[in-house]
Amino acid sequence: MDFKFKDKYNIFDLLEIMKILRSENGCPWDRVQTHKSIRQNFIEETYEAVEAIDTDDSELLKEELGDVLMQVVFHTLMEEEQQRFNFDDVCNDVCNKLIIRHPHVFSDVTADTPEAVLKNWDKIKMQTKKQELISDTLDSVAKSLPSLMRAQKIQKRSAKSGVDFKNVNDASKKILEEYNELISAISENDKDKQTQELGDLLFSVVNVARFLNIDSEQALYTANDKFSDRFRKLENLAVKRNIDLKTASDTLINSLWEEVKYSDD
Repeated sequence: MDFKFKDKYNIFDLLEIMKILRSENGCPWDRVQTHKSIRQNFIEETYEAVEAIDTDDSELLKEELGDVLMQVVFHTLMEEEQQRFNFDDVCNDVCNKLIIRHPHVFSDVTADTPEAVLKNWDKIKMQTKKQELISDTLDSVAKSLPSLMRAQKIQKRSAKSGVDFKNVNDASKKILEEYNELISAISENDKDKQTQELGDLLFSVVNVARFLNIDSEQALYTANDKFSDRFRKLENLAVKRNIDLKTASDTLINSLWEEVKYSDD
């Protein structure tokens, strides 16, 4: 194998290493991968980078960003093998995009505030993607996004058309409306309707989050962590008091839960 080992590697070395791994005499696993076979890997590496950000772990972030970059190179190399585009093309396109969408930096457009920058960004984005209607921008929101995140992006874009609730109170009333419709669907034992109404209820909750400038995905992330932490405390408390949660009454379990909840507050 013709490879020069170094004390310090760079992006060009990464590109070369991936080519070696994909070569006939490279790694049997890397050689047979496709875009779809490592799709989940890309998602997982991205979330692991996010985890490093959330925990303020710079050393871990460095490692996870490297894993994300490796995924970018991996997918790009697959396209290069089919002679469709290469890593230089990817870099070229993103550089052009940044230049075009920052005319206040690279041209004579004025944008003195973050809000003005975002307004210009959206306008230029619609022009470059040949989007004429707001609905065109909704269609461009990736369906692969987590549903709460996708709902928030769709709502933000649709609101630019002027079709939106007047305030958070009006948006909150929609939650009650959708909740009642869900209860009705439950009483009717209609699974399809229950699914539809539950989706509408979640969508309405995201709308309220948007008006409160709360990231709904992050809010649920925090709620998940809070529940897991309290459940662990509940189990530990039950063990300490020799309580079998599987046979304990609802009243006793609720009492334990309130005790754990109160201790957190």
